[in-house]
Amino acid sequence: MAGWDLVIVAGVLVAYATVSRRLSGTVITAAIVFVVVGYVFGSEGLDIFQTGLGSSAVRHLAEVTLALVLFSDASSINTRALIGEAGMPARLLGIGLPLTIVIGAAVAIPLFPSLTLVEALVLAVLLAPTDAALGQAVVSDKRLPSRLRQGLNVESGLNDGLCVPILFAALAAAEYDEDLDSGSGVLVDLVKEIGVAVAVGVAVAVVVVALARHSLRRGWIEQRWIQILPVAAAAISYAATVELGGSGFIGSFVAGLIYGRLFESRPTESALLIEDLGDVLSATTFLVFGALVIGPAITDLDISTVVYSVLSLTVVRMVPVGVALIGSTKSLPTMLFTGWFGPRGLASIVFMLTVLQESGLNGTPKIVQVTSFTVLLSVFAHGMTASPLTDLYVRRSGVQA
Repeated sequence: MAGWDLVIVAGVLVAYATVSRRLSGTVITAAIVFVVVGYVFGSEGLDIFQTGLGSSAVRHLAEVTLALVLFSDASSINTRALIGEAGMPARLLGIGLPLTIVIGAAVAIPLFPSLTLVEALVLAVLLAPTDAALGQAVVSDKRLPSRLRQGLNVESGLNDGLCVPILFAALAAAEYDEDLDSGSGVLVDLVKEIGVAVAVGVAVAVVVVALARHSLRRGWIEQRWIQILPVAAAAISYAATVELGGSGFIGSFVAGLIYGRLFESRPTESALLIEDLGDVLSATTFLVFGALVIGPAITDLDISTVVYSVLSLTVVRMVPVGVALIGSTKSLPTMLFTGWFGPRGLASIVFMLTVLQESGLNGTPKIVQVTSFTVLLSVFAHGMTASPLTDLYVRRSGVQA
């Protein structure tokens, strides 16, 4: 970060920390605070923040943040319960995700005539992954059925990684001005990325936990260093998976899932650092997002962008979820609740930065604007409704999912 940027970020972190408990449980989430403060310091406000959106440091920050958050979230999942509750995430990922991309692209074509078919698909892929961190009040609320909480958590942990090969296939097709590669080609890439990610994630988690257990039995490791283990495991699983041609985000999530299962005897003391670090980096990412992206996104805002963003968070998300859950639940509140809590956040930001820095699409400015406004809308809409709608769902449904 250049100039006063680090001072601004650190100062805002200090300020938020001093009122964090006061804001806890309110509709004012950390993401809302940091996006707004970032906008104030950005080009459309005080114009103090100097780091550019095209900076590789910004993209690396978002990628590292997402990898840590995915590992942390996965390590908190009850894998024993998940085995018997795998139906919901499987439906959301296998049926809901492809439908979301298809409908998202279909809606974009008439709203944005300047975008090509492939560019509309790229936009749809950018906004397909969900971010459970923006609805943390939902996935962490024990009043909700485990099936629902873990379904949303697993969905958000895996859908971004699943979108990676689709995104790069679309970018490659756009770059060479050809039709999309055959479905079999995308499928092969997807299977390869998932296979490498699962293998690396499992291997890293098993080795780290085996070393930790060996050291603990002999009293070789200091208690404070136990917290370093998940951070290091997340970093290794992400970087190694990427280097081997897999999806680093899926690698991080799988590693966290296995790590939490094997090291469950010490979940609290092991997870403290990675949870805190994930929160700090998430806050920093949203501050940078607010400073660099929001101003340009809303300066030339048009009705088509607003309409698409609203549809992306409602119809484009909720219809596929409803279709995916047919036969698995008869509860309309559960379908609506699951459909609504598909916030867009870190993964969409990471993908947007990838498109901005690595593609030469003519429609990039529009894609960036629509993605940015949708994420902004999601930060406020999902952040402010998480607690109230959870309370309403519990009262109305009697927590029968």
